[in-house]
Amino acid sequence: MYYELSDGERNNRIVWASVRATLERFRFKYKRGGFKTKSKYRLFEKLLLLFGLMLKVIGVYRKGVQNAMNINIENIEVESYSLPQEFKGFRILFLSDLHIDAIDGFEDVIIKKIEGFSYDLCVITGDFRMDTEGSFRKILPAVKKIVDAVKAPFGVLAVLGNHDTYLMVEPFEAMGIRCLINETVFLTKNKAKITVAGTDDTYYFYTDKAMDVLEQDAGGFKICLSHTSELSDVAARNNFKLYLCGHTHGGQICLPGGKPVISHQKSSALKVKGLWKEGEMTGYTSRGVGVSGIPLRFNCPPEITLVTLKQKNR
Repeated sequence: MYYELSDGERNNRIVWASVRATLERFRFKYKRGGFKTKSKYRLFEKLLLLFGLMLKVIGVYRKGVQNAMNINIENIEVESYSLPQEFKGFRILFLSDLHIDAIDGFEDVIIKKIEGFSYDLCVITGDFRMDTEGSFRKILPAVKKIVDAVKAPFGVLAVLGNHDTYLMVEPFEAMGIRCLINETVFLTKNKAKITVAGTDDTYYFYTDKAMDVLEQDAGGFKICLSHTSELSDVAARNNFKLYLCGHTHGGQICLPGGKPVISHQKSSALKVKGLWKEGEMTGYTSRGVGVSGIPLRFNCPPEITLVTLKQKNR
């Protein structure tokens, strides 16, 4: 499906790109609460390197890589009174946190996993690459390969994550990904419609425009795509029915039983992974497809999620 930008959206993107470029250039995090600080991700990377060396010494590194390659398929159902009859059974292929360059050839693992599945729409909630700065061009062939393998009548919608750069938007849209930069699109079947709103990343690059797009009164069944769960309260307050996000990787490296060692999730431990509720809204935090920082997983398998929309009986 082709999603055309309005004149207003084109103008808004020019302003957004200018702001995002400044934040990226000076390595600032800007959060919803207004707190701004320089990123300490370089220090975190050094600590991860030491951790990886330790795992090699004790002989479990290879197992962690194998775990990272073993993608689970998660099937969830979301019921709502407001879902139009025409969208009953509508299926969404939900991918998050690809970090596609973390493991060589990982795109082929993803493509093999989604072969044979039937779905109507594909959504991706950010973090396409491993690094947080530098050139992103090396990931484009792998991302395009995945997009070409996706067979979704309603196309591919995506938002950016904190590892992504504003410069990705143009090449992504050229290959068929409709990026939602604090924007809304409408999916129509016959005369019925559902709304999908997407926000820019709010973990590093929050602006009030992310909140504004969720406060627009579109009505009906509304889906929010955001890299993190940080705006879930705003979405729930504005009658969104489904909130899809990632970012946490479910912890990626967890203690037995799946308890995360680090989740990069401060707002709520309940939203680190899986299904959760906020008011009348259903939320889902993906454990992510890929890995970040270190190409390993323990007690937290990667996932590709299939979301089926259903009408709730009154």
